[in-house]
Amino acid sequence: MPTHEREITEPVDLCTPDGRLDPRAVGWTRRPLHRANLRGWGRAKRWEYWGIVTPRHVIGLVASSLDYAAVHGVYVLDRDTGEETSRDGVVPFARGAVFPDRSGSGEASVRGAGVAVGVRQGPSGSRVRALVPGLVDLDVRVPLPDGHESLGVVVPWSARRFQYTVKDVGRPVHGRLRLPSGDHEIGDGAFAVLDHGRGKWPYRMTWNWAAASGPGLALQLGGKWTDGTGMTENALFAGGRLHKIGEELDWSYDRGDWLRPWTIRGPRVEAEFRPFHEKVARTELGVVGTETHQCFGHFSGRAQADDGTWLDFDGLTGWAEESRQRW
Repeated sequence: MPTHEREITEPVDLCTPDGRLDPRAVGWTRRPLHRANLRGWGRAKRWEYWGIVTPRHVIGLVASSLDYAAVHGVYVLDRDTGEETSRDGVVPFARGAVFPDRSGSGEASVRGAGVAVGVRQGPSGSRVRALVPGLVDLDVRVPLPDGHESLGVVVPWSARRFQYTVKDVGRPVHGRLRLPSGDHEIGDGAFAVLDHGRGKWPYRMTWNWAAASGPGLALQLGGKWTDGTGMTENALFAGGRLHKIGEELDWSYDRGDWLRPWTIRGPRVEAEFRPFHEKVARTELGVVGTETHQCFGHFSGRAQADDGTWLDFDGLTGWAEESRQRW
């Protein structure tokens, strides 16, 4: 039951020389093949988000440029105590922010307002650093296993509004996390998720995103923002192999009580998500604003592989979120 969407197997530029979306770039990939040659100023968004889940902590790192500002942050949840540690920074006009035009190569870095996030990428994997002096010091390596596949997707709203995303779920990760409470080793039982984004967005957008991993299986699910575009960011990973799911999914959750169970369903996905913690992030800066409810928890259910086999994924750990943007 392969997807109807076009698979891209050769390198391609995201944009034409005039800065519009190149029609040849619309499709999906199993490894990063797009060069995000964005042009123009004002609507371009560039970001690297790394989520790391360990038996003790959930860690979120974001480095982003929205053209008119660089927005970056560090977040740590202690799963044992429920304590949250976080710091966010904003740098006007994205001064000093560096982002490569290809996922998996080059360096991304942002610094300011007491927060620094840096990622160095190469063929063997990535090194991820984050520093909030006196609060958080993270230094991890995220190897790239042989044959590992990730989901790259170009979502076309129009010739002038489009997004290229790479969702890389279930990567091994090892290193250390230093908090005021002490040092914590990251290794056994931990996994990392990359959200690499490059594009030109409409002013107002809402999305859902879910990612989860466990031994030999991982999930990547999205919704709302891809509706009507002919593309989705849905996939099942089994043994590192990507099974692309082309159908839109139905997301059901209680916006009055985010910790109640969620359901995510479609012809090839039957998932229930039970949160154990809600992270809330709100920013209001006049005409610009965001509100995100990101819940961490456990998934149960099943999804269908390309050959029609249904695979159970009870016990996967990860997150599901709703994010509303005016940007």
